[in-house]
Amino acid sequence: MNPQAKLLSITSLFLGSTITITSNHWVMAWTGLEINTLAILPLISKSHHPRAIEATTKYFLVQAAASALLLFSSMTNAWFIGQWDITQLTHPTSCLLLTAAISIKLGLVPFHFWFPEILQGTSLTTGLLLATALKFPPITLLLLTSPSLNPTLLTTMAVASAALGGWAGLNQTQTRKILAFSSISHLGWMTIILVYNPKLTLITFYLYCLMTIPIFLTLDTIKTLKLTTMSTAWTKIPSLTATLMLMLLSLAGLPPLTGFLPKWLIIQELTKQEMTPTATIIALLSLLGLFFYLRLAYCATITLPPNSINHMKQWQTNKSTKMLTTTFITLSIMLLPLSPMIFAAP
Repeated sequence: MNPQAKLLSITSLFLGSTITITSNHWVMAWTGLEINTLAILPLISKSHHPRAIEATTKYFLVQAAASALLLFSSMTNAWFIGQWDITQLTHPTSCLLLTAAISIKLGLVPFHFWFPEILQGTSLTTGLLLATALKFPPITLLLLTSPSLNPTLLTTMAVASAALGGWAGLNQTQTRKILAFSSISHLGWMTIILVYNPKLTLITFYLYCLMTIPIFLTLDTIKTLKLTTMSTAWTKIPSLTATLMLMLLSLAGLPPLTGFLPKWLIIQELTKQEMTPTATIIALLSLLGLFFYLRLAYCATITLPPNSINHMKQWQTNKSTKMLTTTFITLSIMLLPLSPMIFAAP
């Protein structure tokens, strides 16, 4: 891809996200989301592969539908209430339409079908942008409107997302699709606590990004797109593949790794809100995710490659791991154990 075109796309992504996050008027927020959608399209289609073109078309149609719903929601609210302010969304129909629009933008159940397909059709670096950076503006809009949204609807969608993210990921062999269903499952955890503690939703999103970024960067470094190649990739950079297992377990939410922190806080908050059955259900559903993370970890570190005569050995590379990757790896594994030391420091 042309460096100037790539620079323009990335700059537009920053601009669109900034406009949406900082705006308090619905039309400005909508404009920012549209800039984001148009900026990511060249990055999705840059390989010119039929799968990439298909993914680009699907992404454009889905995001256009979501943007139209969002604009319709804000116009309905302005018609009845006379307010274009984001925090003044109070009309019930507008709240329902907004929930649907943002769910389509994020890929929450039952509007999740597009997300795994599009992630499968793009490169790992573009998939990383789709799974982290492009989710931030819609989540910001959800946070701003959270007092007006329907808690029952959000809880139902959150539990459904956690369930489907776990169930659908069990049968996958493509790493990008597994990470897509992992994203849907984590979105369920973020949504369930949105009405009760919006700051906790934001913390969960930040920590999810912190854990997902090094996994995408590691898979991109070792050039692994499916489980069969993952089992033979450990010879390339053994130390990186070994830490990949810890990163996956952190994403699964096992203590004492970083991923345990948001789940622990969310279950604690749900119990305070007297929603113990919901907390129990979503905690049990996270076990489904744990299964496919463990399968990924098993393929990455424990499985021996087949030793047939015509099998091509993968030689260890001399390429050093980038500083950015190693920093994110450390944070994704060690943030929770190190937090008492950070807080205790003068």
